[in-house]
Amino acid sequence: MRHSCVSYLSSAKKKTTGSGATARSNMANFVEAKTRAEFEDFLAKAGARLTVVHFQASWAPQCDQMNEVMVELAKEQAHATFVKLEAEALPEVSEKYAIASVPTFILFKGGVQVDRLDGAHAPELTKKVRRLAVDGGSEPERGPGDLNERLKKLINAAPCMLFMKGTAQEPRCGFSRQMVALLRERNIPFSTFDILSDEDVRQGLKTYSNWPTYPQLYANGELLGGLDIVKELAESGELESACPKALTLEHRLKQAINRSPVMLFMKGTKDAARCGFSRQILEILNGAGVDYGTFDILEDDEVRQGLKTYSNWPTYPQLYVKGELIGGLDIVKELQESGELQTVLKAGDS
Repeated sequence: MRHSCVSYLSSAKKKTTGSGATARSNMANFVEAKTRAEFEDFLAKAGARLTVVHFQASWAPQCDQMNEVMVELAKEQAHATFVKLEAEALPEVSEKYAIASVPTFILFKGGVQVDRLDGAHAPELTKKVRRLAVDGGSEPERGPGDLNERLKKLINAAPCMLFMKGTAQEPRCGFSRQMVALLRERNIPFSTFDILSDEDVRQGLKTYSNWPTYPQLYANGELLGGLDIVKELAESGELESACPKALTLEHRLKQAINRSPVMLFMKGTKDAARCGFSRQILEILNGAGVDYGTFDILEDDEVRQGLKTYSNWPTYPQLYVKGELIGGLDIVKELQESGELQTVLKAGDS
């Protein structure tokens, strides 16, 4: 693998001039993200254009080689953005994208993952980049109806939904920071959307809700208002009644476990598993021919951490049938090999 990468790099360099180090330092579209905020900022600024993120380790020679490939691609695709980051230095980002080894490349458009490459495969990376790059960096046309439908789904994604700059963990403006603190002080459960990560949502929501500033707080799909309005509601004692009641973590976990007779807690979704263990258990369940629901624990850290304690099971994936824990991948494999899995799963249909 290493030799093929070096060979490919040598071939690619014949098409360009100058050393890799010089080229890297002079190119605005080849950058390094040293913090989570920088990483998110690069994604936001790229908009709908292609962004290629290299999860690397400075101690791995194959990562250095692939960075040279990134340099060549950055020259070729001037409208794409190429980002390198230390996987171990940004564990939250690496965990979110299920980075199990380096080098790994995640390709984004509009802040959404559209492809992935694990390993030092220079020709394959080049093929993916060329296929996904948009000439001139122009953004795809979107009709207003499509955007409004998307906004409606986002607003209703949680009973209490906050559109803000940054995240609840890392607000990126003073008003957003105050709003998060206010909601937390009153134990109001809420989800967030970072409007800096999506310019379409950022601009479209102002028109959709006829509210020109951020943050914006929604309860049960209806706009409550910005920071000043929410402060007034809090001072009058009306905010708690306007927002959905807080559920205890235990209640939330029970609801999630019983959402479907056969329920899988995993990294990712049915269509896009984000770790090898989750991918394997999906293959087993799909082969069993039984309907099942899934919960992406990467999207909800409270459930992710709480379920470990609740079920006394420290790892994921976790499979439940009729509210009872069956186990993780190893247990499911054992049940499959012994011929008992079908019986266990079909108990959820009875």
